[in-house]
Amino acid sequence: MRVALACPYAWDDPGGVQVHVRELATRLLEDGHGVLVLAPVRRRVEESWVRPVGRPVDLTFNASSAPVDPRPWSKSAARHALDRFRPDVLHAHEPLAPSTGMWATLATRGPVVGTFHSGVERSRLYDLAAPALRVVARRLAVRIAVSQVAARVARARVGGAFEIVPNGADVARFRDATPADLGPGTKLLFVGRLDERKGFPTAVDAFGLLASERADLRLIVVGDGPDRTAVDRLPADARDRVTMLGSLPNVELPPIHAACDLYLGTSVGGESFGIVLVEAMAAGLPVVASDIKGYDEVVTDGVEGVLVPSRDTEALARAVARVLDEPGLASAMGEAGRARAVTFDWSNVAARILELYERAIGARPLR
Repeated sequence: MRVALACPYAWDDPGGVQVHVRELATRLLEDGHGVLVLAPVRRRVEESWVRPVGRPVDLTFNASSAPVDPRPWSKSAARHALDRFRPDVLHAHEPLAPSTGMWATLATRGPVVGTFHSGVERSRLYDLAAPALRVVARRLAVRIAVSQVAARVARARVGGAFEIVPNGADVARFRDATPADLGPGTKLLFVGRLDERKGFPTAVDAFGLLASERADLRLIVVGDGPDRTAVDRLPADARDRVTMLGSLPNVELPPIHAACDLYLGTSVGGESFGIVLVEAMAAGLPVVASDIKGYDEVVTDGVEGVLVPSRDTEALARAVARVLDEPGLASAMGEAGRARAVTFDWSNVAARILELYERAIGARPLR
C-alpha cells in the first residue's frame, strides 16, 4: 500500500503529534508499505520519505505554541507532492487545523483518513470557522479520534461518526532501555514543553515541598519553554537537585525514563490523550498525574498511578510521597503500567489503522 501522511506541525519541533506520525511512518515502512510524509519544516530534514510543505509559523493555541503552516498556497505544494507519489490513501492529522493536514486533504484526488488529536473543547477560532471546516470534513472517508474526548470535541464541530484509535508507542524501546547515568538519589521525571498547559510550575512547587524533607530527592526535567524559570524560586539546596536536560528527541528518552523512579504528569487541561503517560508506564514508572480529560483515559486512578486535581501542589506532593513511601504500591503500579502500555503498542495500533485505510480505499469515491 502507498500511504501519504500529512503532519500539521513543524517536523523538527518536539510534540506528540510529530512523534505519532514519525513512528507510524516508520512502522509502515518496516512492514513494506510505501510512505510519504508531508509537513512544514524549519531546516533540512534527514528522512528521505519526508517532503517539506511550507514553513511553520508559531501561533499560540490551547495555552501552548502551535508551529503550523497557515498559508493556503501551500495547498499547491501538497498537490504536487501527492500527484507525484500517487498514494492509495492520504492520512491527514488534524485536518481541520489551518496547516498541512488541511491543505493535503483539499489537494488530494484520493480517499482520506483523518485523525483528530485535539482535546480543546472551547475555541472561538474553530467556532467561527465551523462552516468552512465542514467542507473539509466531507472529504474524509474515515474519521479517527485518539480518545473519547477528542471524538467529542471534533463531533461537536463537524458531526459524524469516529473510530477511536489511540496514539501508538514503541513499548519495547522504553521497556528494555538501559538506564542513563543521572547520578544517585530518588528521581522524579517531568517530560514536556515548559509552557502554561503542561503545568511545570506545579511540578516544581511540589518537588520543593518534598525536597525539604527528602535529601536524596531529585527532579529530572526534559523540555524547554517560558516556564523554565519556575525552578528559580526554589531554595538553593533544592534548585541544585534539579537537572534540566532541555528538549531532546523522543528516541533519546527511554534511558532517561529507565533511570527515574516516578513520572509527574501535571498538565492543567486541553489534553486529548497523553502519550507521555504511556511511555512512562512502558518504562515501568508509577505515574502521578492531573485528573483531567484525556489523561483519565490512559491512567486508572489507583491502578497504574494516582490522579490528583490539576494545579493542586499539595495534593500532588502528598500523592508522590505516598507512592515513594510504599514500595509495594510503587511496584504494583509499575507492573500494571507495563501491562496497560502494551495495549498502545504499535503492533496493535498500526494494525487497526491499516484496517481503516482499507475501509477508506473501498469506500465510494468522494467528489
